[in-house]
Amino acid sequence: MAMLGCGAPVPGSSALVEDPQTQELVQTSRLLLQKVLMAIPETHRSSVQSESLKLNSSENTKLVIMASTIGIPPAPVLKALSENFTMGTCLRRISEGLQLHRTLLAVIADHLKNKDRVLALQADIRDLNIQINKMLKMVGEETVVPPAVTLNLPADYEVQVAAHLTLQQLQTFGRDVDRHLKSLDKTVDEEPDDR
Repeated sequence: MAMLGCGAPVPGSSALVEDPQTQELVQTSRLLLQKVLMAIPETHRSSVQSESLKLNSSENTKLVIMASTIGIPPAPVLKALSENFTMGTCLRRISEGLQLHRTLLAVIADHLKNKDRVLALQADIRDLNIQINKMLKMVGEETVVPPAVTLNLPADYEVQVAAHLTLQQLQTFGRDVDRHLKSLDKTVDEEPDDR
């Protein structure tokens, strides 16, 4: 699962973070990310009918082998900004993670009867990634090419598990992204993390 720690600003990145255009992109990204995070539970309810597959359940750890069998790649790991993990590197990993989940959802949606919420979530992820790509360009980084993903989905149960695991992983990754974006948002006072 993705991990993130927020540390002190990296030398050289503070001028970019203070830039009004960057702040606008950060704030827009945070709003879009909240939209994505808020849509995950309802998307899960509409696409996962198995009673045993619940978001935020301790039982989810038992599905690690299924994730590997189905072929769900892990989300990129996010770290605290440092000289070795720059803002550009972090933004690139955020973009990689967003594109990974968007691609996974596209593959899964092809196997779902009720795909409206999944398609809407994909659109929100796309919109968020557009903002992240704008920040990537501002730090002089190349945008990320979407990954090719092939999932082993021979039956409905595997589709249900793939949808469940993808949404669970997206939720965890999204919370990590939110902590990172919050650390870049200069309009936010140091408020406690309520998650």
